[in-house]
Amino acid sequence: MKRFCSIFSQLLELFPRVEFEQAVREHKAERHARGFNSWTQLVAMLFCQLGRAHSLREICGGLASCEGKLKHLGVMKSPKKSTLAYANEHRPWQLYSAVFHHMFDKAQAMAQQKGGKKKFRFKNKLVSLDSSVIDLCLSLYDWAKFRRTKGAVKLHLLLDHDGYLPSFAVITDGKKSDITVARTMKFERGTVLVMDRGYNDYDWFAELSDQGVFFVTRMKTNADFEVVGKRTVPEKSNVCCDEDIFFYSLAAADKTYFFRRIEVWDEAKQETLVFLTNNMQFGATTIAAIYKDRWQVELFFKAIKQNLKIKTFLGTSANAVHTQIWTALIAMLIVKFLQLKSSFGWSLSNLIALLRHQLFVYRDLDAWLNDPFQAPPVLDGVHDNAQLAMSWA
Repeated sequence: MKRFCSIFSQLLELFPRVEFEQAVREHKAERHARGFNSWTQLVAMLFCQLGRAHSLREICGGLASCEGKLKHLGVMKSPKKSTLAYANEHRPWQLYSAVFHHMFDKAQAMAQQKGGKKKFRFKNKLVSLDSSVIDLCLSLYDWAKFRRTKGAVKLHLLLDHDGYLPSFAVITDGKKSDITVARTMKFERGTVLVMDRGYNDYDWFAELSDQGVFFVTRMKTNADFEVVGKRTVPEKSNVCCDEDIFFYSLAAADKTYFFRRIEVWDEAKQETLVFLTNNMQFGATTIAAIYKDRWQVELFFKAIKQNLKIKTFLGTSANAVHTQIWTALIAMLIVKFLQLKSSFGWSLSNLIALLRHQLFVYRDLDAWLNDPFQAPPVLDGVHDNAQLAMSWA
């Protein structure tokens, strides 16, 4: 009978130790280490996310109770609470940002390998850009400026629609505007970027057009523009209007920029939605469908807040908060990777919930993913628990 290590150990195999140690050296994460290495910190923080441990006490106690099973995870002993807290506060969070991008490459390769039927016929890369505010107590997190009596951090996220994977993230304080962060991002030529009205900036739209990047967004009601042409509206569709426009604020630019304004009737909400794009080739119904698919980034934020530890934190320093958010994103990529790899119809919440109960079970991860309700195989030397006959005196 083939033996397997625990499912948690098989998950950690997604992070090759050679690549991890190289990232540790690049970020000088163990410059002042005294026995507690970065790998143990990663294992502890992933246990916090996947095992749903709510405090330092639960993390350290949970790992200590499995002390005999820690060696195959590359951990010699369970960390102490003070040691883990100190590491989260002082070890650079950039290390886990690098681990996140390595894990994204693996998940993206799995998404491309699985393929599957795409929602849209165009071959352009489709990504969604959005942000989510995570509330904090201002008296404890005085560095997280948001409002006069309230603190917060903001997670700015770029979601790749091929597998709905988080491909890029920026963590700022709550006062940082969305458009300021968006201007720092670079996109490949031909990318289709979909976002809400919070990112309306006509000068930035002109820059995206110069870079060959397409965007789809909602149009503001007070936009100052002029219609230069009307397009044919598809028959028997919910498209009310399709116009070519330009903005007066860009009239002084050296180059003339034209955009499309599309009005679509939403039967469910009983209202007219107005979209803005610089793509002149896609059909009006395709533009509306692209914006509708933007809802996936909202579902991602909902999933990570409901299923992982991202709303309460183990430390109060900025580095500790950043470290915990990055390890939550890493854990979400792991779950997305497993969901893509499995042939079973997992929902994200069910996979996270059942995985939590199987972390230290010794069984084949692939077999469990494809058939989670099958009993694990009987190991060598372990016999069926047959009922023994009792002799009555």
